[in-house]
Amino acid sequence: MLSNYRRLFAVPHVLSLLSWSLVARFYMPGQMIAVTFLVVEWTGSYTYAGVVAGAFTLGMALVGPLRGRMADRGGSDRLVLVCGAVFATGLVVLALFPASLWWLAVPLALATGLFGSPANQIVRALWPRLTRGPERQAIYAAEATTQELLFVFSPILTAGVVAYWGPRWSLLLLALLALAGSIGFALALRRAGVTGPAPAEPGTAPTAGASGTGSAPGRRRSLVLHPVLGLLFAMCLLMIAGIIGTDLMIVAWANELDAPEYVMVLASVWALGSLVGGMVSGAVKGPPHLVRRCFATTLGLALVLPFLPPITHLPTPLLATPVLFLAGLAVAPTLAAVMGRIGDSAPSDRRAEAFGWLATAMGVGAAIAGPLAGGLIDGFGIAGGAAATVGALLVASVLSLFAVRRRADTVAVSERAVS
Repeated sequence: MLSNYRRLFAVPHVLSLLSWSLVARFYMPGQMIAVTFLVVEWTGSYTYAGVVAGAFTLGMALVGPLRGRMADRGGSDRLVLVCGAVFATGLVVLALFPASLWWLAVPLALATGLFGSPANQIVRALWPRLTRGPERQAIYAAEATTQELLFVFSPILTAGVVAYWGPRWSLLLLALLALAGSIGFALALRRAGVTGPAPAEPGTAPTAGASGTGSAPGRRRSLVLHPVLGLLFAMCLLMIAGIIGTDLMIVAWANELDAPEYVMVLASVWALGSLVGGMVSGAVKGPPHLVRRCFATTLGLALVLPFLPPITHLPTPLLATPVLFLAGLAVAPTLAAVMGRIGDSAPSDRRAEAFGWLATAMGVGAAIAGPLAGGLIDGFGIAGGAAATVGALLVASVLSLFAVRRRADTVAVSERAVS
């Protein structure tokens, strides 16, 4: 079962690029925790905390495709460095903000989010360039799996700093890690020699046109109009809305009990389930079953609902950890399957742009989930916010049925054209 991973990490530069891209993204899972605790400390409102946290992700969403096109043209190392420096500065400013100016947190978060790390979209666009065949599916599974390490250790570190020194110090720490990760990832890109434009690959989707036909030479249509990519982007928007809503639910649950240390345990157990599921799925040979994984993710989170207040008031949230572990098992495998489909479906010279649209979809989903889940938690309790996240995941699962069907139709048309 481990043969896929052994072949994968024997490919030059793969391990270095993966490791440093993860360091550059380390701040992401902990950022919502730190921001939520800080804004609730200022205002006492989860709704406003969700708006501020959503503004960060909305900022990243607005520039995802633009930064992808910039990376496709070359100079990705410089792009990473500039974004890392500006983003770290924005976190420092927010950490030093006086509570009386809480109303300025939204525009500051939005402006800072514009410079969030592009490491995820850049490195995901590189995998088809560096790997082939089973290695390609293995690297997407490995990335989705190792990314779960961030959701294990970033919440632990962030919540620990919040518990002992306060949310301001946690933001300062995340700013330092974001800057250090950006510098390391930029140097890894230079060592690997992949900062330039991607070479054209035979057999990939054409650059022009959403479906590859009927476009004037040199004309570039939006990848959102691609018959498969558009559905995958919509799926990711809803999936991330569900995942971010779950994160906010965990934070609210711990904060209502005045015990921020519970965030470390609950979020880490959920991420640990995803880590285990991702490791197993990456080692198994054969193509992933996207629809099955999507519905498994939805079912897993639905199992958590009966254990949440006000439906059930457990003596301690720790009693729900086995169910949270089960809920996480399908998360990384599902994300890996989606990223693999995007990498295979996007034109070779526009992959960073495609993953930029993925970042946009995820950012919009997170921006919607923050205030929506926060408002439902304020009005209907923890279970109310969780119910909305289950609904978002269910709609994403239904869309996966159409995405698989459209991909099969597209492949069939291509095969007829070749013959």
